[in-house]
Amino acid sequence: MALVAKRSRCTHSTTCLCLRGHINEDALFLVFRHINWNPKMIALISCVCKWFDEIAKRVLWKEFCHARAPKMMQDLHSGGSHIVDGNWKALGKLLIHCSGCTTGGLFDVRVPGHFVPKTRFSKTSGKSFLPPMCRTDVLYVSDPCEHLDEEEGDLGFFRGIFKSFASSKFKKVLIEKQANFHPKEVCPYCKAKLWDLLEADLIPTSAAVRLDAYDDSVEYYVCLNGHIIGFCAMMTVSDSEGEGTSNIKT
Repeated sequence: MALVAKRSRCTHSTTCLCLRGHINEDALFLVFRHINWNPKMIALISCVCKWFDEIAKRVLWKEFCHARAPKMMQDLHSGGSHIVDGNWKALGKLLIHCSGCTTGGLFDVRVPGHFVPKTRFSKTSGKSFLPPMCRTDVLYVSDPCEHLDEEEGDLGFFRGIFKSFASSKFKKVLIEKQANFHPKEVCPYCKAKLWDLLEADLIPTSAAVRLDAYDDSVEYYVCLNGHIIGFCAMMTVSDSEGEGTSNIKT
């Protein structure tokens, strides 16, 4: 039995160096399973040619997501919900990459994007990021990735994904409110348009509580594919002897 569902047409370009033949898809599958779906290797092989990029999007990133977050993937697919194959690469990147921000970008701070070795995503935390009328939706949100900025202090970047965003109450509310898209920025994971949830007045105070952040500092966006990108200023308190600061954690 074939390990990988075959496509009827090869996706090599006319300039591809592999035109004389390429590795068997099943062999490629076994190689990447052996290295536990290493995301940096998947990203690297995607740059070789269109054929490798296509199989990475269709198979390798999908297997990576299921290997890294099996319970989350099972839930995202349950109840008739599904993630189309074209979004596996975006979802894989969201699991392991903090998007950061450049000056003049979504959050107007300078924090370079970077890979993160480990991130916890929680749908329990996700409830805190939903307004009361949308609490039946399922949203997975990461713990904030913390950064120290000399001018702004402790900053936190977080990300997440909706289950069945197309049919969610949250998207319905956005449409009913005629929320505006960001005029120029797009989702760093899938390049789709972004709704500004601060402008749409859809950020509940419970989000700041969950993040240990200042209420007026929490901002986040959701794209057409249901990816969440967010930022906040982390709250700090002096220690008991006044010798420094420490982050409050719950």
